[in-house]
Amino acid sequence: MAISKRKRAQYIRFGVYALSVALVVAVVLLVDWSRLQGAMFRWDLVKKQFPGLITTAARNTIIFTILGFAGGLALGLFLALLRLSRARAYRWFAATYIEIFRGIPLVVTLLILGFGIPIAFKWQWPNPYLRGAVPLALVAAAYMAETIRAGIQAVPKGQMEAARSLGMSYSRAMATVIIPQAMRIIIPPLTNEFVLLIKDTSLISILGVTEGTIDLARYGRNGVFDSANSTPLIVAGLAYLVMTLPLTQLVAHMERRQKASGR
Repeated sequence: MAISKRKRAQYIRFGVYALSVALVVAVVLLVDWSRLQGAMFRWDLVKKQFPGLITTAARNTIIFTILGFAGGLALGLFLALLRLSRARAYRWFAATYIEIFRGIPLVVTLLILGFGIPIAFKWQWPNPYLRGAVPLALVAAAYMAETIRAGIQAVPKGQMEAARSLGMSYSRAMATVIIPQAMRIIIPPLTNEFVLLIKDTSLISILGVTEGTIDLARYGRNGVFDSANSTPLIVAGLAYLVMTLPLTQLVAHMERRQKASGR
């Protein structure tokens, strides 16, 4: 007797559920929980991470993220407008920038701007926050530019035609009519970019940090070196989760609202 596609899908789904439950039970039974707790979750080491984890490490992570996001958004908007320009030279410049900074790993950009440029030009960054935030912004701008460009192109062409028919110039219509509508469309992907930037700040520590600019990842690693235990790094990871999880849920909520309004 042939099984319908719906039944087959149900059997496969139940099989996946059963396999997942079996794996969880196997982990629970086989893991040495006392040894795991001693190596990765010692309560005395957890308490030692506070309040510095919040007052210094988390605060600096947020500062780096906000600076990188603000700079990336401003530059990304500029690049998106260049990509949509009628001038071929502007489009070529923007496309080249986007491809270069999307193709080069962030850690390489950090090293070039953090060490290479200052050494080559005998120049020092005026602020340690800018030393980490500027590379973040330059890379984020390459990704945001394509997101913003897609948002602008998603706005119906009739909006621009209506604005121009009212006597608006192209630049005024773009600034007051098109871009505000595009921004509402691209809020979810921009929020995703903000979440990615939060995690990307963990790479800034390769440039070296001061006591006042230490980020979450470096704070956790320093705790590991001092205690020879993984607990501080686990706590730092949980701190990242506390910051990013509400944002990812917000993105999911906004995407559901957009889908519902589009029906």
